[in-house]
Amino acid sequence: MKREKLPNSRQCGFSMMELIIVMGILGVITAGIFTQMDQAQQRAYTERIKLDNMQEARDFVDQFFRDINEIGYPNVRMMDVTSASWNPALSTPATYGWNNAYANDNRTAIGLVRIDNTEIRFEGDTNGDGNVQSVRYAINGNGNCALCLQRSQVDKVAGNPLTVPPNWGTEVNDALNPIIFTYFKADGTQIPSASLPLDISTLAGAQTLASIKTIKISLLISNPIIRDLKTNQAIQTSFEGEVSLNNCSMAATGQPMSC
Repeated sequence: MKREKLPNSRQCGFSMMELIIVMGILGVITAGIFTQMDQAQQRAYTERIKLDNMQEARDFVDQFFRDINEIGYPNVRMMDVTSASWNPALSTPATYGWNNAYANDNRTAIGLVRIDNTEIRFEGDTNGDGNVQSVRYAINGNGNCALCLQRSQVDKVAGNPLTVPPNWGTEVNDALNPIIFTYFKADGTQIPSASLPLDISTLAGAQTLASIKTIKISLLISNPIIRDLKTNQAIQTSFEGEVSLNNCSMAATGQPMSC
């Protein structure tokens, strides 16, 4: 009986060269995918640091705005200083003759006390409890953190507003810019940074403080330890804000915006 031929069962495979080419292509594609993933992780890390810094700065600036909105309240011009119901009487003499006679009384807020490129001091009822607080924002206020913008708040004591001992609390770290605060008069004129600091201890200083209508705060935050994974540069975050105020200065002269 004649046998039928079976079809050839051998199958053709890839040659070694073809396998090498395919593996090379897969390697290039895989390397590209991992590179993109690494870059995405680096961007996410950088953006997370920036977001954290932005939130820290925003919270701090929001606190500053809340404080500054209470500047100069309660003011002696809102009170009946002739009333005999004051106990003790409003008898504290002002330290400086160009301020209201009752500016040193701890029940009255003098308003702006001192301004500088990296510091501001003022008085007001920031707690909303009827008591006057002495508030200060300053770079390196406690002397232990050269790049920290710190906040101090204490109850006002009867006496010279410039000598109130601070109590440093919340802060923003790694603030690099040399000018944190910028000040503008009611007509938009900027107080030159070169003329600062100014405070209520001089007539010219008291008159300038009394004329301020707007304060701008600028923060440039950069921690040299935390670096961009791609560029190896320190991650920087900037934040700015501006607030207009009712300048309830107790200066005797030069107070166009006073209450």
